[in-house]
Amino acid sequence: GIPLILISMTFPALLIPSQNNRWVTSRLSTLQLWIINLITKQLMIPLNKKGHKWALILTSLMVFLLLINLLGLLPYTFTPTTQLSMNLALAFPLWLATLLTGLRNQPSITSGHLLPEGTPPLLIPALIMIETTSLLIRPLALGVRLTANLTAGHLLIQLISTATIAFMST
Repeated sequence: GIPLILISMTFPALLIPSQNNRWVTSRLSTLQLWIINLITKQLMIPLNKKGHKWALILTSLMVFLLLINLLGLLPYTFTPTTQLSMNLALAFPLWLATLLTGLRNQPSITSGHLLPEGTPPLLIPALIMIETTSLLIRPLALGVRLTANLTAGHLLIQLISTATIAFMST
């Protein structure tokens, strides 16, 4: 098969519309523009102007995950996003990018999240350590949670289909 890393590297380029000098566009380009407009509209509503530069990568990620999860519906295949390694490979770079962007653009606000307001002075060193640890563990926790949810969903589908087959045969 095709390696997933190759798909994930080339897929964003597939979402960039190509120049079309024809009056009537092809079905592929129409579908491509429809998907891009639909997802981009959904992304742009909650984002401010500075966040619009993230729209292409978030749209690409959303469509990529949708297609990868739909791949798991085919018989004798598994969904790659049920693998912890793939979820961590997706979660860590995006988490790091948002963290570094926050530290670069708004360092005081980003650092301020490490200490809740109204903290007694004696607890400040301990809370900074706890919040830093929770910040560093976040991509691992998100990856494990996504893997567990997808695996639980697949187990539930398997149990229901097995029970249905067992009840139909009796």
